[in-house]
Amino acid sequence: MSGSRSASRNVNTDSTWSKKENKLFEEVLAYYSEDTPDRWNKVSRAMGGTKTADEVRRHYEILEDDIKLINSGRVPCPKYNTQGPKYNTQGAWN
Repeated sequence: MSGSRSASRNVNTDSTWSKKENKLFEEVLAYYSEDTPDRWNKVSRAMGGTKTADEVRRHYEILEDDIKLINSGRVPCPKYNTQGPKYNTQGAWN
């Protein structure tokens, strides 16, 4: 979810999210559905407490807004690597 607007918003209202945090966020969201009681607190705890429940909820709302813009055609869909991960010359993931 790189390219998310969350990192470019006002620091006072939104925190910066690393790629690792975004990936964990996606995995945890898949586990805790919309009908989960106390969802945002559970997501926050599952992420190791690195983000508050309010930060998690707001991050989700921003991503929802991004998806709506993409689906409406007002913003192009991000281009993702469909070739799979690649190794560099040292054998590490790029």
